[in-house]
Amino acid sequence: MFERVLIAEDHHSVNSWVQQTLTTLGAIYVRQAHYCDDAFKLLQIAKADGASYDLLITDLSFREDRPGQKLKSGVDLIAAVRKLQPEIKILVFSAENQPTVATGLYDRLGINGYVPKGPRDEEDMKRAIKQIADHKIFIPLEFQQAVRAKNAHDFTKYDLIIISELAQGTYQKNIPYVLEQQGFKASSLSSVEKRLGQIRDALGFTKNEQLIAYCKDHWII
Repeated sequence: MFERVLIAEDHHSVNSWVQQTLTTLGAIYVRQAHYCDDAFKLLQIAKADGASYDLLITDLSFREDRPGQKLKSGVDLIAAVRKLQPEIKILVFSAENQPTVATGLYDRLGINGYVPKGPRDEEDMKRAIKQIADHKIFIPLEFQQAVRAKNAHDFTKYDLIIISELAQGTYQKNIPYVLEQQGFKASSLSSVEKRLGQIRDALGFTKNEQLIAYCKDHWII
């Protein structure tokens, strides 16, 4: 079980029961932070002191009532933490209950679990912590069912490079060169166009602009 856990959450009531759950499961030291910048600072200090945290539990949305914050969301925090301490386990606890949001975080930022806030969150939280401690990935059952039901597209690294480049303004004709630089062989313009068409069809879009907006809104890119 995890010995040192950091909770990044701006609702005190949520912090309280999550901390109690962790203590019940055997966590020795649990610290809380109400802002992403504060959470990141605590992680930096702990690492410098040779007492790194084992698990980060973070929300995705935080209040913006303190000016000057550099990390304004849980996604920003997770991205920064992955660079600071790549091996740390990360569990997202959020009211955002769209499977595609979680999928983007699993694929792009390597989170270890995602628990949606709701009627079953305490049960899911216990299961998630136990599974992650056993080096397993936790995906709530309702997300798995929703992904199958909606036939959501499973974004690959290849897909993410293509869509990210389009979002950054790269001309479609230049994307094959970018893919080759990333180690993908025999990437032609026609294969890029075909892949984009397959993704749009899977998600029900007709334009790349819709696909890009969708990926940004769901934190896939």
